[in-house]
Amino acid sequence: MITPLIDAVSPTCGAKAATLAMLMRQGIPVPDGFVVHHDHEPLLDAVVGYLAALGSPVVAVRSSASNEDGAESSAAGQYDSFLGVHGNHAVVEAIRACRGSLGSARAASYWNHSSAPDAEMAVLVQRLIDAEAAGVMFTPVHPNESIRIEASWGLGSSVVDGAVTPDTYVIAPNGAITRSIGGKATRTDSRGGKLSTTSVASEEQLIPALSESAAAELGALGIAVANVLGCAQDIEWAVDDDGKMWILQARPITAALPPLRASAFGAERPGLVGTPGSAGIATGTPRILHGPSDFSRVRPGDILVCSFTDPAWTPLFRIAAGVITETGGALSHAAIVAREHGIPAILGVADATSRLRDADSITIDGFTGHIAITSR
Repeated sequence: MITPLIDAVSPTCGAKAATLAMLMRQGIPVPDGFVVHHDHEPLLDAVVGYLAALGSPVVAVRSSASNEDGAESSAAGQYDSFLGVHGNHAVVEAIRACRGSLGSARAASYWNHSSAPDAEMAVLVQRLIDAEAAGVMFTPVHPNESIRIEASWGLGSSVVDGAVTPDTYVIAPNGAITRSIGGKATRTDSRGGKLSTTSVASEEQLIPALSESAAAELGALGIAVANVLGCAQDIEWAVDDDGKMWILQARPITAALPPLRASAFGAERPGLVGTPGSAGIATGTPRILHGPSDFSRVRPGDILVCSFTDPAWTPLFRIAAGVITETGGALSHAAIVAREHGIPAILGVADATSRLRDADSITIDGFTGHIAITSR
């Protein structure tokens, strides 16, 4: 069975799709689409009709499993999503691949740290927003807390995957905005149904992805989403070429961001600092990793040091004492999963893989983002 997105309900369509349907019914701007139930076959004839009704656009094909986007566990990035998909057969193949990711090794490893119920995989197909800027927003857990927004150019996948160090906006309860400009060295866009990642010119990297007025408008939209859903939300958003803001996903915040406070230990090496992504302090051996071929080198208690992580790295979070990445922000999937595993994480540490060595001993402070080399 296939259901128009606006009519999606959790038992048959999963929490992700059901949440977006609830927002659509309340007038929140959500890209239109449809949901393929977990047991629906054959796909092609039904999908053709629904895609035609949307105008046969380029779409995003995303998981909406029964065990993701929950209040305790997000499963952030553990199931496959496909952006920039175009054409009937391509969409059907993406739906099947998305379903297949329910049984992936990385998803099994993620759920090993918690008691997950048996799951079913519905699949969400939505019109893809050609984003000029996109990213992630966390709304306040408590009334006296701030809104946190991370933004970059192009599609939001670069922010959620931690592939760039994004701009960060903190909106205080009184409306004051503090802004930090990130690297934004690349951008990913959909061009004719294919994803393309290009370098961003150095002068454009220094331009804020959001103006302060746009950040304030986005923050207000985030509060509206949280009010509809009844709790603090982890929100993926996009701004299109016309400046319209869209909500792409909303789920409960499963673990709080690190509080801002002074460093909990002594002097750090100058410049060896990044964005605190998961609270805690850990001391251990930095293990420099350049890709999956290095995974076998990791030992329990090591501190992972890499350019950035993707979902294939999830099994390492179960044995590592902490995580350091060269790009990414506190709202990326890597930081969310680190918080759920209870290990400190620091993101956006420039040249970490070359400045740290496997023979070092380091202490990382996930509250403040500082790293201290305790022996070399």
